[in-house]
Amino acid sequence: MKKFAVVLAGNGVFDGAEIHESTLAMYAIKKQGASYDVFAPDMEQHHVINHMTGEEMKEKRNVLIEASRIARGKIKPLDAFDPKEYDALLFPGGFGAAKNLSSFAFDGPDCTVQPDVEKAIKGMHKAGKPIAALCIAPVLVAKVLGNVKMTIGQDKGTAEAIGKMGATHEDTGHGQVVIDEENKVFTTPCYMLDADIAQIGEGADNVVRAVLKLLA
Repeated sequence: MKKFAVVLAGNGVFDGAEIHESTLAMYAIKKQGASYDVFAPDMEQHHVINHMTGEEMKEKRNVLIEASRIARGKIKPLDAFDPKEYDALLFPGGFGAAKNLSSFAFDGPDCTVQPDVEKAIKGMHKAGKPIAALCIAPVLVAKVLGNVKMTIGQDKGTAEAIGKMGATHEDTGHGQVVIDEENKVFTTPCYMLDADIAQIGEGADNVVRAVLKLLA
């Protein structure tokens, strides 16, 4: 049984991991006969957003603790991740990828990537193991690895930022997966497009299927 490490950025689209993308990715992994463990960095999230109003709240939350809501408590700190124990690494999207796992939301192509995230990406890449990223999460891979082929859908501004980080962007539609065979990077746009939950499920299913096909 192939084993994925799923890295979450908190809980909720505006300040953490996108819940539909996270849940449907985990569902796709299990449905296709693989298994997963969930990780998140043990750190304070950038800020807390009221998901009803979009307003910032005057409170602090921890990324690992918030992500444990999605993982139903079964989660590990990302600094405990060991590439030798996993066959693939997967990042769902959500603004947390651009606010907590990196500073892309604020610094664009000049962003930094959270150290444990960078270490995980580099470790899997060095081991020749696949990395999957959904929605905005491909920017993490672009910043860490540079010359990689990927997609975030059709957003021109984000595509230009990806280019400035050394990666190559391809426009895609719902459910499409861009595969960089040399670097073993798999990306799909999900909610970077105007998608519904069924289309998110299709994208998650397709990207997991593509990774497992490589690992077969």
